[in-house]
Amino acid sequence: MTFSIVARSDDGESWGVAVASKFLAVGSAVPAAAAGIGAVATQADANLAFKYLALAHLDDGATAQVALDRLVEEDEGREDRQVGIVDSDGNAATYTGSGCLAWAGGTTGRSGERGGYAVQGNILTGPEVVEAMESAWLGSTGQPVERRLLAALAAGDEAGGDSRGRQSAALLVVRDGAGYGGHDDVAVDLRVDDHAAPVTELARLLDLNDLYLTASTPDEQVPVDDALMAELEDLARAAGRESFVAWVGAANHEMRVDRGPRPAWIDRRVLEIIREGRPGDGA
Repeated sequence: MTFSIVARSDDGESWGVAVASKFLAVGSAVPAAAAGIGAVATQADANLAFKYLALAHLDDGATAQVALDRLVEEDEGREDRQVGIVDSDGNAATYTGSGCLAWAGGTTGRSGERGGYAVQGNILTGPEVVEAMESAWLGSTGQPVERRLLAALAAGDEAGGDSRGRQSAALLVVRDGAGYGGHDDVAVDLRVDDHAAPVTELARLLDLNDLYLTASTPDEQVPVDDALMAELEDLARAAGRESFVAWVGAANHEMRVDRGPRPAWIDRRVLEIIREGRPGDGA
């Protein structure tokens, strides 16, 4: 009922899962990942315990294949399961039980010296879905891992995807210190639970995630001198806020403006938003 890709980035710093299905809220069931440990997708007649068991096995030092073998060996419902795993070193493994509904199958491979991936799906229009996802992943080298995962998911969707139709999609990416404010490892955790075009909607949400929940790079930071600070204060008051700092907090742009009452820099996109009088939604 699902197609997914589980991968480690080529630089070895990120792990992630992208998944879509004709199933309500597939993101609540299929993906799990932990930075420095690995990632897993459990689907078909999904055994949700696989998510936590797989990460525990990986954390104990098991390779992706060993972790997968343990999961399957210990599960009486193994023939109805489908699983993809990538470990801390980028080794990948995939499994499709004989009871999974056609078309069902998967593939694994290496992308770069440190990266690896597992692609799998069931009740698909055909093997071309998995093939398209693999090609898209391999053809998007150099992009951020979340964009590569999304590209693979979109390619699978375009190739036919779930033979029953579309309903939900999700994207999970982890890397050390990537969470909001740097306090956890969750770089991206987005779900489209019920939508006519879930992969397209997921792409829109990823754009918003980049704006609100990722930190500005040095190239995106505009220095704030006295003249610009005065302008920002005037624009914030025109927007109904008592100060620029208050505007930043209300508009949820804390990840893209320097901290403190007198910020040293502002993200160029946020500067465009406040100058254009937009409500801070990136629209």
